[in-house]
Amino acid sequence: MALWGIDLGGTKIEGVVLAEDTHEVLVRKRIDTEADQGYEHIINRIALLIDMISEEHGAKPNKVGFGTPGALDPNTGLLKNSNTTSLNGKPFKKDLEAKLGFPIAMANDANCFALAETMMGIIPEELPDATVTFGVIMGTGVGGGVVVNGKVLNGRQGIAGEWGHNFLDESGGTCYCGKVGCVERVLSGKNLERWYFETYGEKRKLKDIYSAHLNGGDEKADATINRLIHFFGKAMAVVINILDPDAIMLGGGVGNIDLLYTKGVEEVKKHVFNPRLDTVFLKPKLGDSAGVFGAAFLVA
Repeated sequence: MALWGIDLGGTKIEGVVLAEDTHEVLVRKRIDTEADQGYEHIINRIALLIDMISEEHGAKPNKVGFGTPGALDPNTGLLKNSNTTSLNGKPFKKDLEAKLGFPIAMANDANCFALAETMMGIIPEELPDATVTFGVIMGTGVGGGVVVNGKVLNGRQGIAGEWGHNFLDESGGTCYCGKVGCVERVLSGKNLERWYFETYGEKRKLKDIYSAHLNGGDEKADATINRLIHFFGKAMAVVINILDPDAIMLGGGVGNIDLLYTKGVEEVKKHVFNPRLDTVFLKPKLGDSAGVFGAAFLVA
């Protein structure tokens, strides 16, 4: 038996076949999404990739897991909240199954990240007895995924783990979702850079701001990173108070900031509803492989 996964991105579609018992990678391929050519073209590209993988693997799948931008609404069957906008409002799962001729399982990219790190990434290595894990994506946007006993928690509306659109602070301003002060508007990489620009009138990449903070003597960089740490503590404590996960994995470009594991965790302690913080914060292990591996585990 083998586990098949497809990770659909805005620019690339990646597919993998894993050995079910050992999780060894048997086949892995990528092709361009060519999303600008529309919805039907994306579906045809996915079918092409599966045919290519089937030829190399020597067998066709009987089911495939899909990681997608956005989420499938369990009540309408339509995709929503995708930055590949041609997918929004479409019965993507139904149309894919009709094209491919076999059942599929679907989850958003943050859920797939969390599932991959839980099943074959950092969790088995560092905390094998964990039952509840939370995977954080802090990059261009902010998202999250919840895994309970090795299964993704989707929720009644398909939005479980979407902490990026909880309210955090008015200073974030209006989010693309229409709300004000979302976590994403405060903690995402592009919005940290936006805050720096709006505050100081200077465009600067987050990596350069962080480097300047570490080197010392740059009050603007210090203010930006200290703001990140302060609000990271508040935002993360909300997740812990509700889920009380065994572990949290920090993914995405902002998640690479090492201070989140030290000063950031200390800030979380100030806000969590407990006299101590037992939640373990872990660096992910799988890098950009996590999405496609997690997709494969959707059909485990």
